[in-house]
Amino acid sequence: TETGMSLGTPHYMSPEQAMGEREITARSDVYALGAMTYEMLLGEPPFTGPTAQAIVAKVMTEKPARLVARRETVPPEAEDAVLTALAKLPADRWGSAAEFSAALRGGVAGRATTVVRSAPRIAGSSMALRAAVAVATLATIAAVFFAVRGPRPVPAPVTRLSLDLPDLRVNAPTYYGSAIALAPDGSRLGFIAAPPGAPSRLMVRERGVLTPKRIDGTEGADGPFFSPDGRWIGYTAQGKLYKVAVAGGAPVLLADSAAGNLASGAWLADGRIVFSTNTRLRSVPAGGGRSEVLEASPSLAAALVFPTPLPRTDAILVTECTTNCVGMTLEALHLGSYKRDTLLAGAARAWYLPTGILAVVLQDGTLVGGRFDLKGLRFSTPPVPLLTGVHLELGLIPQLSIADDGTLVYLPSTQQGLGGSGSLVSRVDRQGKSPAVDPNWTVAFSSVALSPDGRQLAVSVLTGAENQIWVKQLDAGPLTRLTFDGTLNYRPAWRPDGRTLSYTSNRDRSFSYLYQLRADGSSKPERILPGDTSQVDEALWSRDGRWLIYRTGVSASFRDIYARQLSGDTARITISNGPYDEYMPALSPDGHWISYVSVESGQEEVYVRPFPGTDRARWQVSTGGGNSPVWSHSGRELFYVNRTDSLVAVPVTGTPDFRAGAGRALFSTAPYVILPLHRSFEVGPDDRSFIMLQRSGTAGAEASRLTVVLNWFEEVGATMKAR
Repeated sequence: TETGMSLGTPHYMSPEQAMGEREITARSDVYALGAMTYEMLLGEPPFTGPTAQAIVAKVMTEKPARLVARRETVPPEAEDAVLTALAKLPADRWGSAAEFSAALRGGVAGRATTVVRSAPRIAGSSMALRAAVAVATLATIAAVFFAVRGPRPVPAPVTRLSLDLPDLRVNAPTYYGSAIALAPDGSRLGFIAAPPGAPSRLMVRERGVLTPKRIDGTEGADGPFFSPDGRWIGYTAQGKLYKVAVAGGAPVLLADSAAGNLASGAWLADGRIVFSTNTRLRSVPAGGGRSEVLEASPSLAAALVFPTPLPRTDAILVTECTTNCVGMTLEALHLGSYKRDTLLAGAARAWYLPTGILAVVLQDGTLVGGRFDLKGLRFSTPPVPLLTGVHLELGLIPQLSIADDGTLVYLPSTQQGLGGSGSLVSRVDRQGKSPAVDPNWTVAFSSVALSPDGRQLAVSVLTGAENQIWVKQLDAGPLTRLTFDGTLNYRPAWRPDGRTLSYTSNRDRSFSYLYQLRADGSSKPERILPGDTSQVDEALWSRDGRWLIYRTGVSASFRDIYARQLSGDTARITISNGPYDEYMPALSPDGHWISYVSVESGQEEVYVRPFPGTDRARWQVSTGGGNSPVWSHSGRELFYVNRTDSLVAVPVTGTPDFRAGAGRALFSTAPYVILPLHRSFEVGPDDRSFIMLQRSGTAGAEASRLTVVLNWFEEVGATMKAR
């Protein structure tokens, strides 16, 4: 369908078609007609082999066997005509089907072969000739039939290609939905583009067309998904659900309650669209109408995302996420009773294949598959690995899509950081130079915390479906594991003494609370604030050890920031608890000012308040978007990451009132992992460097280079058969 690709049934492909030549002429059809005539005379094609690749190799290098050697009744005119049609070079073949037909009747001299015969022509050869002409006529009819109905059911070669989408949105520091989606028939790819300095938008690339098409009116689009016929795309934008025709036209608003985080939806065959609203699933008629709740999550600690259709109308697949989706479980949801059956833990998303296989992306970037009992909604064979190295945004959003025709598209994780090959801890100076702290230490980090003396680094490492806390002696010292209970242990924070760490954990296998233990592992975890039932998702300590600042809430619109003194009046005071999310608190070294992120303006911005008297004033520091605030050790600068992925340094003064000067961009943060909801880097003790998580692969062009696999189901079938 485009230059450089060879699509077709190998037995009937001309050499130039098999090579993916730029220009394919009618002489290629003559070759296919010759191959079919050959098969109808002898009972098999001119070239056969155990695999498609073996057949293509013979097409390119070998001559077809003579017909008369295996069937004496074939007239010499017919053999001459067929072998001429099968010539390697197009110029050596017949110029048209009419010329081929005339040659079969003996009206044109063959040009490809000179046949020397030891046996005389037998009686009845004229009848054989007439039969061959009739065969050629039937072959022509059959060729037209298969051209209309599609290729013969002969295994096609599995082909891997690279597809560059320079503006593909990748490595976004927030909980977006997947950026890519294939139409069910594999004819087109929808994707989210995020050009520098511009809002995200929906694009469509048709198979065989080199230039993607922008879908107008889709600014802010996220989480695309196709209708069953591939003519419409559903998506979310600004918390609303839309659909838009691929052919063009204004987007149609369907619902105003779609998820802002992990946007996802599924267009069912019965005309309903199921979509996520953070903690719930809702459905709405694709033609428009009132939406209704399908299922409520057990608590605000969980969310239901990535709904996926099944070839039955009363059930779908869905992923349950707990505590910012650190824990993910694949489930089957019965749409009648809303009962949920657990299928696989540590699974991010699934696709049901027409071959009866359920393919699942695990949180470690492995794609596994097992035979699936569609009636019983369970695996009938244990899942086995099908593919490794799929990139998961933030370790939980798979950049992968599968079409019913066997086309697979995914973003390889070897070019990314979190969610596959991991990242390196680097010490980055103000010019952006970033030598690795320990080049041999590459893992999937989810958070870091530098000790007060700068000699130890506490990290949370994502392994499979678990996060665990480790402590590294800088630079090349030993690495010690601290946590062993629960699946979620992350966002460590050092107490001022440099000997104790606090961290968020679900070690009791339910909600996430704040715990502490000694950094050398000599103590058992101890819960902090045991009387407070709020889930704590991040915390920090004042330099003088008097205050604990923490953020509660693990789902959208429920994140608020509070503080408590550790002695004396320990009543909780409010830092910010408006109707919008507030997170990423950071306290100035002198304890007089607290910075944080709020989305009250419709986007992330960095604010500063006095501390502890937070009601006295408030200042906005960032302009045009900002997150991840952190103070310098001197207290004279406040750093944050702006919306164009630059680390900004803002000079500040705090006597008697807070004042912020003009910010200055230091370097691009694109090569580094910037995570949502909690800062993922630290300022070095000298204020001249930063401890950051550097992506282990290449940023830039390769960060948006997709892998396309054609006829992938053949590979899946072979893998399943081998098991």
